[in-house]
Amino acid sequence: MDGLPLLDEPGFWAAHLVDLCDDVSPEAFGVDAADAGAMLERLHDKSAWPAFTVPLEGGFAIVVHYNSGEEFTSTDYFLVHPGSTDAVLASMDQDRIGPGLCWPELAAILQAPEEAVGVTDPHARLLLLLPVLGDARAPAEAVDVVVEALIAQGAPDGCEPLARRLLEGHPMWGAQAWAFDTDERSWICDGEHSPRQSPLGDHLPQDRRAVLEACLAVAEPDA
Repeated sequence: MDGLPLLDEPGFWAAHLVDLCDDVSPEAFGVDAADAGAMLERLHDKSAWPAFTVPLEGGFAIVVHYNSGEEFTSTDYFLVHPGSTDAVLASMDQDRIGPGLCWPELAAILQAPEEAVGVTDPHARLLLLLPVLGDARAPAEAVDVVVEALIAQGAPDGCEPLARRLLEGHPMWGAQAWAFDTDERSWICDGEHSPRQSPLGDHLPQDRRAVLEACLAVAEPDA
């Protein structure tokens, strides 16, 4: 199921981000608990399996997929490209995989390519991908960026505490340390459950990896 229409439904963001702040009232997102609860049921519907495509440059995309089985419900995040093997950035199943992005990478992909199809609004892209983030050194301005996105999606003024909470990382892995590997030209995460202990794209042909690096605006910090 294409989940794109759900983004405009009441309660979506409170439901999508509930695992990052499960003790925060849905009213912090500007919605009531009934709408958030109803949306959570729709996202976890075993017959729906909604998916969201976040298009990137060079034909790449991040696909967010709700996977509801008989025994568990997971939200999975895949880096995809036609003709390539999908890479798992994060998964909330019992094996816990993440974090999959650091803040410089997430900030670099907020703007969608021209004429892209899928989730193109920068605020929606940020909030949709926040569960993949886990960066202990996210800069101070990250809070302002998240606040702006929350307000654009209906949260009330004064949502800075919520933004800070969302930047703490998913409870399955939390905020982790990242370092830029100049030889591999990739950010590396030392988190126990992170798939980014190896360079992102190291399985790709060199030309496709170069496109991915450009897409994520890979650069040495303070370069």
